[in-house]
Amino acid sequence: MPQPPRVRPRSRDLFGRRALVTGGSSGLGRAIALELARRGSGVLATARRADRLDALARTAPGIQGVAGDLTDPDFRGRLPGLAADRLGGLDIVVAAAGSGAIGAFGDADPGTCGRILDIDFLAPADLVRASLPLLRRSPDPGIVLVGSILGLHPLPLHGAYCAAKAALRSLAGTLRMELAADQIDVLHVGLGPIESEFWENLLVGRRPTWSRARPMPAERAARAVVDGLVRRRSEVVPGWRAKGFAFAARFMPGLIDAIADRNWRPAVPLRSEPPPAQP
Repeated sequence: MPQPPRVRPRSRDLFGRRALVTGGSSGLGRAIALELARRGSGVLATARRADRLDALARTAPGIQGVAGDLTDPDFRGRLPGLAADRLGGLDIVVAAAGSGAIGAFGDADPGTCGRILDIDFLAPADLVRASLPLLRRSPDPGIVLVGSILGLHPLPLHGAYCAAKAALRSLAGTLRMELAADQIDVLHVGLGPIESEFWENLLVGRRPTWSRARPMPAERAARAVVDGLVRRRSEVVPGWRAKGFAFAARFMPGLIDAIADRNWRPAVPLRSEPPPAQP
């Protein structure tokens, strides 16, 4: 006979939970790892920079680090098992690693587009898939997919990034329905500008002059994300600027387009058309 569903409390107790956090060397990933550890969770944080992870582990006794490239399918396939070995199981997966590129889509190198899609969509999707067998054994499992408000409505010069983040949000919705029977919560984060090294680590291009909003502290965003995990929210949009963008994306998308068109065109020269052929 099928087992009756587990009766879960309305809020999640993070004390003693075991979490895997990607992008843990800086920005939101690092802040989430620290916030989870502060609330009593054991954390395995991963990123490419081993020295940053070592420093993070020294900051909080509940955090361990493992360095590797999340775009390596072998590494991300081993991560859930490694987390379970280090922590004694796996309850929470936080996919916070990401990267961006700036430039007109028509001028972009196809390889750059592929790398953005790999980092921002394929890597977290594969990590979640590999984690599911362990999460199904957890008494209270959860998945956090860190997306972007640009996955709600696109802006120019961010083509591949917008596409990847829109796909990630769609994946979160699919997983939420498919994993409901397993009682695995899925939280999508619509992230706006926060204090991070995002602009310093662009694969291509540089920060547009018209994109200078004051960023939200990463620690404040992390608290909002972890609070959403505790309250079993399906989506969190930290900060009033991000919430304003999300509201406009839903109810006034034309306004976003008009503002973006007015701001980006003077900053980016349009490619001139060749003169018409003479008869």
